[in-house]
Amino acid sequence: MKVATLGIWLLALILSAPVAAESRWPEQGWQVMPTPLAYEELLEALHEAVEAEGMFVVTEAGPTEAAANRGVTIPGNRVVGVFRNDYAVRILRLSVPAMIEAPMRFYVTENDDGSATLSWKTPTHLLSPYMEAADEELETVARELDTLFAAIAQRATEVSD
Repeated sequence: MKVATLGIWLLALILSAPVAAESRWPEQGWQVMPTPLAYEELLEALHEAVEAEGMFVVTEAGPTEAAANRGVTIPGNRVVGVFRNDYAVRILRLSVPAMIEAPMRFYVTENDDGSATLSWKTPTHLLSPYMEAADEELETVARELDTLFAAIAQRATEVSD
């Protein structure tokens, strides 16, 4: 009888243990840059890089602070929407449905070791479903945005010696 009770107790303990979220990123259309920066450092560097590259943070959302307000601790997690009005106007002139992809987002996630990762879906990947129905200029806009997003990411993840 004691063995059965111990078995039930162990099963309950195993089932109640926190499980780490899947950390494998999709391969297609994503750029993922692990960094040695802490979560808050990377978030601050991202904001500075967005401004330095002439873009704007237009949205931010993340569950970390809201979870903390409920007494739940989760790793840092923030989605940062980045865009600029001239790109919005250009895209709208080429494909009204494609604007659902704006603002395009960076994703800052805190890793178990205290470092953070910067990731994003490339603008070309996001806009590719609309390219067939739009003028080929939409691909040009997407590639320009790819270059801008890569420059933002490079600047945000640079580590000073």
